[in-house]
Amino acid sequence: MARFSRRDFLKTVSTAGAASLALAGSSARGAAPATSAVPPRTGRSVLGLRAPKLDVVRCAVIGLGARGGGTLRELLALEGCEVRAVCDPHAPSLKRALDNVAKAKKSAPAAYGDGPDDYKRLLGRDDLDAVFICTPWRDHTPMAVATMRAGKHAFIEVPAAITVAECWELVDTAEATQRHCMMLENVNYGREELMVLRMCREGVFGELIHGEASYLHDLRSQSKQLAHGTGSWRIPEHEKRDGNLYTTHGLGPVAQYMNINRGDRFARIVSFSSPSLGLPDYAAKNFPAGHPRRTANYVCGDINTSIIKTARGRTILLQHNTTSPRPYSRHNLIQGTRGLYSGFPDRVYIEGRSPKEHTWEDSAEALAKYAAEFEHPLWRKVAEVAKNLGDTARGHGGMDFVMRYRIIQCLREGLPLDQDVYDAAAWSVVGPLSEQSVAQGGMPAEIPDFTRGAWETAKPLGIVS
Repeated sequence: MARFSRRDFLKTVSTAGAASLALAGSSARGAAPATSAVPPRTGRSVLGLRAPKLDVVRCAVIGLGARGGGTLRELLALEGCEVRAVCDPHAPSLKRALDNVAKAKKSAPAAYGDGPDDYKRLLGRDDLDAVFICTPWRDHTPMAVATMRAGKHAFIEVPAAITVAECWELVDTAEATQRHCMMLENVNYGREELMVLRMCREGVFGELIHGEASYLHDLRSQSKQLAHGTGSWRIPEHEKRDGNLYTTHGLGPVAQYMNINRGDRFARIVSFSSPSLGLPDYAAKNFPAGHPRRTANYVCGDINTSIIKTARGRTILLQHNTTSPRPYSRHNLIQGTRGLYSGFPDRVYIEGRSPKEHTWEDSAEALAKYAAEFEHPLWRKVAEVAKNLGDTARGHGGMDFVMRYRIIQCLREGLPLDQDVYDAAAWSVVGPLSEQSVAQGGMPAEIPDFTRGAWETAKPLGIVS
């Protein structure tokens, strides 16, 4: 330090300043528009959008793998829903889907499997109301945009988009076409998550101040999928991006607890990643020398930790880790001025209500007491419907079926959806902005206001009956 002269200091400051100006200049020239910039609205807001009622919802499913196959089976089981078309360029997946339709004793849907662009021919049909998009991440936005432009409602698997520009494209297209665009975040329909949402709405935790959300899931075995399957396209993302690659399972419920886009909004994010060691270590143990998984350059840190600040001053801790040996967890914590709920494991503490001061209530009896009092009416109602459907309605503990049941209900009754395009954009944009923050050494990234100011007066999501 003694050898660090004033001249060295000035030289360092000058260099840093020049670098900052260069970065700002590249953004100003249009290479990467500022993430906080809000383009003018060319359509109409779709907050609270009510589409015309549909006696029967005529659906299509694009992508018939793990998620698409489950979507198809549940849509076939829902009253007031017809599957008119299915699409997948992978012939075995398409055949399996058609076989499942036959087993369900439903009319055979039109099949589209002539290459990756055959979905465009499907979208040209005039007998479809809604399209469920269950494809690899990079197809989500292009397919959803094409769906809305074709006059149909778009339902997209998570994440809805992987760039800031794609998030804006979804918002702008939904506003221009006045079509629903909903991300299929099934965790928002989990039994515990809906119960906690009701507890938040009834003020059990007091004023909410902080949330924690995670996606911690050992997915290293997907490395073995090279030609087909989720790992064939998901694992390569770890070679291209360093940040939180899968934001919404934990973040979606916390966002709804906090009324994000309906009284508050995400304002900025800082993000850091650990070293990337998990996939190289797994590959070294499971694949021979020269194998593509052994020679890949994985850049995504094993653990990404982000902090989001909201416009109202609340904080959210968000983590992602799919490349380490560990039990599954989505964490799911919400803290208020009177107490908190924490998932994985489920436990609750409410000041003045919990029997022991500063002690968790985590017994089966205690949790059953809260469930009996705060069970969400939507879950209770749909649980009765699901009883007669057996395994068809049990995906992810039943949350998948509750979500799809609710979608069809809203479309048939002309109700606003529980999640809209602004949610899809806000929850998804955290991914690319975490990458930006990581790349800039943890510098804050501004999160766009996709509602263009409407969040300040929008009504919170209610407890539907």
